[in-house]
Amino acid sequence: FNKLLSRVTSSLVELGKAIKGLVVMSAELDSMYSSMLKNQVPGLWTKVSYPSLKPLASWMKDLNERVTFMRKWLVSGSPPG
Repeated sequence: FNKLLSRVTSSLVELGKAIKGLVVMSAELDSMYSSMLKNQVPGLWTKVSYPSLKPLASWMKDLNERVTFMRKWLVSGSPPG
């Protein structure tokens, strides 16, 4: 998940800068912005993500739950079983 989280973070920072007019909005960022408006997972993220057909809002919730699970697993150890 490290690569995915890094891509999500960096692209959101760049998109924020582009919206404020601090950097030029590239075609990649424009496509990302359009995808977000349509509640779709941006192509920038799907290239490094796990397969999913969920819309953006559900996908973000799922990603958060997956990262939380993995973090808990790393800190507390694997679940008994």
